[in-house]
Amino acid sequence: MNSRHEVIHEEIISIGSLTANIVHPREVFSPAIEHSAVAVIIAHNHPSGSLAPTLSDIEVTQQLVKAGQLLGIEMLDHLIIADTSYRSIIGESFDE
Repeated sequence: MNSRHEVIHEEIISIGSLTANIVHPREVFSPAIEHSAVAVIIAHNHPSGSLAPTLSDIEVTQQLVKAGQLLGIEMLDHLIIADTSYRSIIGESFDE
């Protein structure tokens, strides 16, 4: 996203299996750096239909927020998408 929080680029970072996905800050922020983004929103799906964040979801979110802070790229949100609903992980409290 640009400084007005307008979408300037969309990218699929990783396609996981039914139960797992490997995500690293390097892969998430590489396109953001390439497109001179000042902020990102990331999303992933839960094929199970559950909107509850897993421990792994929370840990990855914490890592991405910290990496973004180091890079000067704000992570505006991390969404879980399931069926026709979604849930924000960033909007919930978690220890950074």
